[in-house]
Amino acid sequence: MKKPKARKASAKKTAVPRSATPLAAKRSTRTGTKASVTLDSAGKLTFNHAMIYVKDVERGCRFYLDLLGFKLIEDFRHEGTPVYARMRAPGGDGTIALHQAGPDDSVSSDGVRLYFEVPDLDGFCRKLQQKAFYITRMPRMMPWGWRHAYVNDPDGHEISLYWAGENRMKKTVMKAAQKSRDIEGKP
Repeated sequence: MKKPKARKASAKKTAVPRSATPLAAKRSTRTGTKASVTLDSAGKLTFNHAMIYVKDVERGCRFYLDLLGFKLIEDFRHEGTPVYARMRAPGGDGTIALHQAGPDDSVSSDGVRLYFEVPDLDGFCRKLQQKAFYITRMPRMMPWGWRHAYVNDPDGHEISLYWAGENRMKKTVMKAAQKSRDIEGKP
């Protein structure tokens, strides 16, 4: 059986040295870290990353790298313009990728929300405000036992910043939320 031909990537790495590019110059102190890799050798499905389509990759990188503290893993350019960037969350192995949307493509993500967990949620939000970043909903306790704040990235993608602590993987958290709704008589 013939192997299928690999598809050519629409964005190619350019020969421009990383330090000569604006995005790389700003990130040079952040690219030297290695992400630890945990692969399940039992053949089970694992989550790799979330792809976020954006109108301006460089603008998106400024948000995720400078404001949220992500670390740049790689970036690709086409004719000197950033068209793709992959980055790792400052804590853990979670990664996201920003991909340049086409000029007529929508970047709307109705029904999808990214969640980033941070132990000192209130302190993290204060730091964002000190950088003049607008938080759409300040931290508050939710009925299911997690503390949430909400922000939007430059393309309007909604992001939940939260802290669940010991409740993160507990099934009983949602039962408590249902019980709270039942007591209040809400559907």
